[in-house]
Amino acid sequence: MKSINKIQLFQEQKVRSLWDEKKEKWYFSIVDIVGVLSESVNPNNYWKVLKSRLKKEGSQLVTDCNQLKMQSTDGKFYKTDVADTAQVLRLIQSIPSKKAEPFKLWLAKVGKERLDEIENPELAQERMKDLYEQKGYPKDWIDKRLRGIAIRQNLTDEWKERGIKEHRDYAILTAEISKATFGLTPSEYKAFKNLPAKSKINLRDNMDDLELIFTMLGERVTTEISKNEKPDTFTNNKKVAQRGSKVAGNALKETEKELGRNVTSNKNFLNTDNPLKLDK
Repeated sequence: MKSINKIQLFQEQKVRSLWDEKKEKWYFSIVDIVGVLSESVNPNNYWKVLKSRLKKEGSQLVTDCNQLKMQSTDGKFYKTDVADTAQVLRLIQSIPSKKAEPFKLWLAKVGKERLDEIENPELAQERMKDLYEQKGYPKDWIDKRLRGIAIRQNLTDEWKERGIKEHRDYAILTAEISKATFGLTPSEYKAFKNLPAKSKINLRDNMDDLELIFTMLGERVTTEISKNEKPDTFTNNKKVAQRGSKVAGNALKETEKELGRNVTSNKNFLNTDNPLKLDK
């Protein structure tokens, strides 16, 4: 596992963290977080007792808990109990602490919002629109982005119907579509746009209008071909993805001939010197 160890601040106190490139997620030292929230003089013992209690209660947090090597104060690396972001949020709910209370209130608020969105899916779309507006995206771009999300969801639903279940397989099929459309895999595209590789930054949130449109075209055509032909193996699904995205790739080339420029852009929303948000 290729990873990067790092010290991060959690409520102005140090928490050891580790980025897993393969899984593309951060892991945090549970003992460090316990120490911050419980203010215990012996966080290792506090976690040992809490871990035992959670295990008796059948908590999935303990079952899913991993151990990774992290650097200690003596400079050496020792196996340490770690948790990803979702597990950290579950851990916070198990610790009686004034410092944990704001997190618990936030989790309760988010939980209620999600339940409301299940009852009324339009609320989810409005929430996403508000979030993009708060980040400074133009409204016409937001409309395309939300439409793209719906098209992507239709495609993943179709893949599920065709027996695609593994995250790795979704990633491979997505890479095939991106490669045939733009000539770049998603990871190559992120590098082209100078987006941090070790992050959860969404590539599509850093695409301009035309990039979003051709992304939607490749995925929509792939969905339609799949619905018509109903591929029953991963290999056949891959061929369908290549054919569907080839339509988008050909359309992109014709567009570039007419415009006299590349559709793919190295602009991103993070670059304040050349920000995507100024392209209106």
